[in-house]
Amino acid sequence: MYSYTKVSPPASPQPSQTITLSAPSQNGTDSRKQQTRHTAAAKRQKYIRRIFRFHQMDFEYAFWQMLYLIIAPQKVYRNFAYRKQTKDQWARDDPAFLVLLSFWLCVSSIGFAVVLKIHFLAFIKFLFWVIIVDCIGVGILIATTLWFLTNRYMVVQPPRGQDVEWGYCFDVHLNAFFPLLMVLHFFQLPLMNAFIYGAGFFGRFVGNTFWLVAIGYYIYITFLGYSSLPFLKKTQAFLYPLTILFLIYLLSIIVGWNFSMWLCDFYKYRVW
Repeated sequence: MYSYTKVSPPASPQPSQTITLSAPSQNGTDSRKQQTRHTAAAKRQKYIRRIFRFHQMDFEYAFWQMLYLIIAPQKVYRNFAYRKQTKDQWARDDPAFLVLLSFWLCVSSIGFAVVLKIHFLAFIKFLFWVIIVDCIGVGILIATTLWFLTNRYMVVQPPRGQDVEWGYCFDVHLNAFFPLLMVLHFFQLPLMNAFIYGAGFFGRFVGNTFWLVAIGYYIYITFLGYSSLPFLKKTQAFLYPLTILFLIYLLSIIVGWNFSMWLCDFYKYRVW
């Protein structure tokens, strides 16, 4: 039985504190960099090895995270702070969440295959695109970009040995991707043929509203992920795209863009 109590994140460095550091030697600096790389590599290898060991994964906890990412995502990031205190890392060390997410992607892909009326081989191709490209590939690209930007421009100065882990950036993407998947691939799917695809203004309004909620959720959960790190500044910048998103939503309703119809046509184009 797990105890999901509220845990405060580690306190950020205070400007009033003065710390005197002697200039490290070149050999000492290189040694610390090599130790950091080794630690990151060891964590990555451990994570990858556990993907193939289902008995070591905590699927109950991963399912709890998925549920609360929809109803109360702040609680999920409190547990990320707890992991930092207990295991000295922000990123997940258990791939159960990624495995469960892949399972839901498979289930939703079956639904889309039925709606799009694609044959079995096209479904296999579709499944590859959705899991490997749309989720993992795009996630790696987004995580790498935000990892670079946050470490370069948002870490408080002086950094004092604190930086954003790449694995944590990828976890933030997975967290934000799951509600987006639920909205676009589960909640919207039963309405696709009856109300959204080719249904004029009403279908466009319903479909584009699903997109507004899904991408808005992605942006908000991404903001929560980075604002949970006590050594980052100006994390409210992650919320700025919400304004652009809402303007695009209004423009799409006015000019007649149906994003859900585009998504279905794009999926068909990729597999046929």
